Amino acid sequence: MENKAELVIDGVSDNIGLARVTVASFASQLDFTISELEELKVAISEAVSNSIIHGYGEEEGQVKIKMRVYGGQLEVIIIDQGSGIEDIDTALQPSYTTEGRMGLGLTFIDSFMDQFEIESEVDQGTQLRMIKIPTREQQQVN
Repeated sequence: MENKAELVIDGVSDNIGLARVTVASFASQLDFTISELEELKVAISEAVSNSIIHGYGEEEGQVKIKMRVYGGQLEVIIIDQGSGIEDIDTALQPSYTTEGRMGLGLTFIDSFMDQFEIESEVDQGTQLRMIKIPTREQQQVN
């Protein structure tokens, strides 16, 4: 079974909750545990927050969230056309921040998702691709 959905939101912090709930609702097609859904919601919150805070700052912009269920897994792609990430390897280091925050967002995403990739170009935007596979699905494969 394959299913797709897409959500486009204005890059304002009031929409982070909408993104979290929408992705969690879409993910409920799969056999995720409550704990896995909570991890997914944290990862989505961090990814969308990064797009808004670091990608757009004080500028206006939109965040696109593409969701796909296929092969027993959930794929979420978050895209912005913001400022981009100058050095992805540095940005992935725990506690790295440009805004005086904790700097753990990308670390949380990486730890909560089964796969995590970043593509970014300065002044062009960033794309995060995340895969989450329900534990029960992984156990059936093994």
